[in-house]
Amino acid sequence: MNGRSLLATATVISLILAAASAQQTYLGFDRNEYPGDATLKTLRQTFSYTGYWLNNPPGATSNSWAGHRAAVESAGFGFLVLFNGRLFAELKTVVNAHHLGKADALIAASSARREGFPRGTIIFLDQEQGGRMLPEQKAYIYAWVDAIGVAGFRAGIYCSGTRSTDGENAVTAEDIRKTAGSREITYWATNDACPPSPGCSVSLPPPSPSKSGVDFAEIWQFAQSPQRKDVAGHCTNYSRDGNCYPPGTNPSQGLHVDLNTATSADPSQGRTQ
Repeated sequence: MNGRSLLATATVISLILAAASAQQTYLGFDRNEYPGDATLKTLRQTFSYTGYWLNNPPGATSNSWAGHRAAVESAGFGFLVLFNGRLFAELKTVVNAHHLGKADALIAASSARREGFPRGTIIFLDQEQGGRMLPEQKAYIYAWVDAIGVAGFRAGIYCSGTRSTDGENAVTAEDIRKTAGSREITYWATNDACPPSPGCSVSLPPPSPSKSGVDFAEIWQFAQSPQRKDVAGHCTNYSRDGNCYPPGTNPSQGLHVDLNTATSADPSQGRTQ
């Protein structure tokens, strides 16, 4: 084999290895309530990373994740660091929304530092409402994104990856990205409809986030607990009570989870070791 052939062969091998690496996916979970130190070892047998709330999750009056970052990292998990954002009704005006976005970003950054997350950690703003974002919502989101960057962290957003049913047929992730300008945002899309979702499935490897319907998503939440009948009604592999339970646990424990797939074992890059 001559030098040119050897070079061509090496190039092909390099491309194959790069493609294989690019396609690697990792399974993770998130839930509003901290699962408890005693269950981390069991959960780590299935999952590479976990969601981690910096403030009260949606509908909650307290945050049970606070103070547990070291235990979670010691158990071998990567992180999806989350901050619960504002609902539209709280924003009132574009000006007020902008101020709230900046103020909430400072709260998120302060909480992240207090929990021990390093600079550069990606913090995901939890955008619970879907469809096309209104001016007040975009003012809040982009002010939050900008202020998170100034505070030394990086911005991500958790948002809908499904088309709205309000007649506009909008995908929230696409709508936010379209008007984000030069802002660097990591997208965590949720789409639990079967298909494309495999439903409550922990089969490895998990599907690529690009299969979510949002081709630029780096994380895809493909199952939620409880099962949303209006969206995930065609999924057939949830538990009888409509929740998704991880292997090694008993439904009586109430340890239901949402399932995610990501292109990294530490999607927020929040590990310190």
